[in-house]
Amino acid sequence: MLHAHPSKKPEEADVALEEDLEDDVGDVSRLIVYNDDHNTFDWVIQCFIDVLNHSFEQSEQLALIIHFKGKATVKTAPLQELKPKKDALVDRGLSAVIEEC
Repeated sequence: MLHAHPSKKPEEADVALEEDLEDDVGDVSRLIVYNDDHNTFDWVIQCFIDVLNHSFEQSEQLALIIHFKGKATVKTAPLQELKPKKDALVDRGLSAVIEEC
């Protein structure tokens, strides 16, 4: 919560500008994986564990969502964090893309 400096009038309160916050956090993007007909559940789960550091349970749930819905967001993070993870998943044969939120 932001507070005005005690010696300042309320209209002169310190305010965090949106662009200042973006510099610290980065724009959040989504890493999406699509269903395909050639990767096994076990392989997809293992990829999520190895590349995304997801638990087995989380990886299994995501694999099921992808299978039944055709795609799932497997991770949200700043673009610069997602890019190497997307590349690693694609290198392992998964169909993955990054979309801005």
